[in-house]
Amino acid sequence: MSNPKLPRPALLRAPRRGQSHGRRWLVIGGALTGLSFTQAALAAGTLPRGGTYVAGTGTIASNGNGLVITQPGSTRGVIDWNSFSIGRHNSVMFDNGSGATLNRVTGGSPSAILGRLSGTGSLYVINPQGIVVGPSGVISTGGRFVASTLDVCNCAFMTGSSPLTFSGDSAASVINLGKVSSSGGDVFLIARRAAINAGTITAPNGTAELAVGETVLLQDSASSRQVFVQTGSQGTVVNRGPINAAQVSLQAADGNVYALAGGGTRIRATGTASRDGHVWLVADSGRVEQLGKIAASNADGSGGTVDTQAAQLTFGKHAVVDAGQWNLSTPAFTIDDVAAHALQRSLNAGTSVDVTTTGANGATGDLGVASSLRWSGPASLTLAAYRDVSVASGTTIANNGAGNLTLRADASGIDNGGSVINGGTIDWSKSTGIISALYDMNGSYTPGMIVANSAWTAAPYSGLITQVTGYKLVNSVGDLQNIARDLGGAYALGKDLDASSTDTSFAFSSLGNATTPFSGQFDGMGHVIDRFTQFDQSSTEQPATGLFGTIGPTGVVRNVGMTNARVVTHIYFPGGIPLGILAGENQGLITYAYTTGDRGSGAFEGAVLGGLVGRNVGLIERSWSSAFVGSAGLLGGLVGGNGGTIVQSYATGTVSGGNHGSGGGLVGANDGTISQSYATGIVYGPFSAGGLALSNTGLIEQSFASGEVRGPTFQGPDYGTYGGIVAFQGLPAGVPLASNVYWDKETTTRTKSSGYGAQLSASNGLTTAQMSNPASFDASWDFSETGTWVIPAGATHPILRWQLAP
Repeated sequence: MSNPKLPRPALLRAPRRGQSHGRRWLVIGGALTGLSFTQAALAAGTLPRGGTYVAGTGTIASNGNGLVITQPGSTRGVIDWNSFSIGRHNSVMFDNGSGATLNRVTGGSPSAILGRLSGTGSLYVINPQGIVVGPSGVISTGGRFVASTLDVCNCAFMTGSSPLTFSGDSAASVINLGKVSSSGGDVFLIARRAAINAGTITAPNGTAELAVGETVLLQDSASSRQVFVQTGSQGTVVNRGPINAAQVSLQAADGNVYALAGGGTRIRATGTASRDGHVWLVADSGRVEQLGKIAASNADGSGGTVDTQAAQLTFGKHAVVDAGQWNLSTPAFTIDDVAAHALQRSLNAGTSVDVTTTGANGATGDLGVASSLRWSGPASLTLAAYRDVSVASGTTIANNGAGNLTLRADASGIDNGGSVINGGTIDWSKSTGIISALYDMNGSYTPGMIVANSAWTAAPYSGLITQVTGYKLVNSVGDLQNIARDLGGAYALGKDLDASSTDTSFAFSSLGNATTPFSGQFDGMGHVIDRFTQFDQSSTEQPATGLFGTIGPTGVVRNVGMTNARVVTHIYFPGGIPLGILAGENQGLITYAYTTGDRGSGAFEGAVLGGLVGRNVGLIERSWSSAFVGSAGLLGGLVGGNGGTIVQSYATGTVSGGNHGSGGGLVGANDGTISQSYATGIVYGPFSAGGLALSNTGLIEQSFASGEVRGPTFQGPDYGTYGGIVAFQGLPAGVPLASNVYWDKETTTRTKSSGYGAQLSASNGLTTAQMSNPASFDASWDFSETGTWVIPAGATHPILRWQLAP
């Protein structure tokens, strides 16, 4: 069968760098229409020729108008071909089980797939002269399909190594005008100059990725994208046809990515159980041009994610993203009328948008809003600038619904003096969302005209005080200490902080004290302060009370974690001074805060120690600690002494009284309220200990304890005072525990709820099997789909539903 060597048509060459935008489209358009000449030349029908296995084994046999390649045992194999084209009425079928076959073209002609190419497993087609799937071409595989003008080493392929490195200097392209699908794997089009899809690509269980570069890695991943350009080639990726896959990536590194317009949704990611629905458009130092609609959803129907990253961003009049989140990253950006409409359409579709400038390539990193943005609904907008964020005069940003607006300067958290300047109008009068402005401590905040909603109320457990808040960014330990200069200010962590310097070179002084407490707001924004260390400053007799000495009645601390902390006290405090990791004393509000590490003490009976807070007379909600607490004084896994309210909180760390201390798994002494909370850590006391609290004269309701309550090994069964819930209950007034409080009598090793005082019914002492059954708890425990409590599969006790939130 003849297989004429075809001239390299325009469609196999990318446009030259420096051509005008219009010329680029002419070249690409000419490339696509130029296929008709190739199709005509191959209409007689060809089949691959000169195939020889050079690695692995298999057979190549003719079958009428087709070829059947049989590769036994789901193995891997490499075939070198003189040519690899398939005529319109011809077919090539690979029976390779769930294995993989690499087909390399060593002759001088491009590959034109005008008929049918199929495989039970994975197929790789490598041809440096170019690969075209014509309008009549159909490719279907059970596994992965790869079409590439870049070559890969046989040895790496045969061993199944990951990643595979593709490299080469081919000036040809990979183009799909037909139908390419993989039922169980991925589809990759890889080239140095141009990868173009104007047909259909389907990979419902994998990724569909188009990439251009001189060196490209193919990294196996069951949960994310798999192709990464290592060395750019100033190439071009174009998509004009539908792509439907679990995840989609178009990547050109230093070249251009064109996601073109057309009827319906051209790019759609639908996700799987292991892959979120995700689309990437990446041209780090090049251009991404989006003219059409991109959709991303997860397998459960929730919105997926679209990431757009480029030196230049361009949008067409129909550009829109329908997803859960759209992240855009570029060196510097001004939201003009065209961009504003693209963002606005996406926001109105329910897609939250995050625009970030990076300051790369010598750009200012500023982010300006020069055209108005108005949308309805719950989608949120974040404008994060490497340096300054500004809203131009005469410009309005407005939301009708529940959308949030975040204006963030110094997005990298490097203390570069970034400022937020509003010269226009921000109208949230019809929104229940919030507005946050974050600026560098050495920068400034110009709020300008902001219209708030007079009927706004804070969401439960949010810890918010006002609808509009301007925060100074805390980006370093120095910034953290500088909060002491204005204890009434509003602050936010700009990033995760490495506070290891506090161990040696930076002696940290707690923020606020009983005389001048912290009275402002501190929002961790979900970040952590790691390896915070504090010791007593004996020269000034200042104890290590924690990050905050005292949080005052108006003070709020929220959304922050302190990990691997070490706060150690060695001084004897007969006055019962409170000591914690987050705070010594809380008189205000703490919400969504947590600590891990060690809240140790060398003090004797005088100290009141907690893994989160020493003494609480305010409100602590949805917070937790796994810190070790010991070894003397009044101890609690979360709080040493509680005279306030603790709700939906828990502790899992060990509480050890050493030779002189006593404590409870959650609280040392409680004369306030503990509700919907629990403790699971080991509690040790030489004379007394309680699974939830050492002593209780307040209210404990809808809570439980399951950690071992332990005394000295030498003591007999009647030695000391120990209880599954409390050591001492209701003294001196005889106040009972609420009837909806439980303990695990097996894991706590205690048969009574209280070591001394009022007792719960013995039936409130549950076995571990009963603890994992919702039916064991009374009706006040809500295990419904929106209830407070949940027992995950395999769990041995309930947890709080908010713990499942991402």
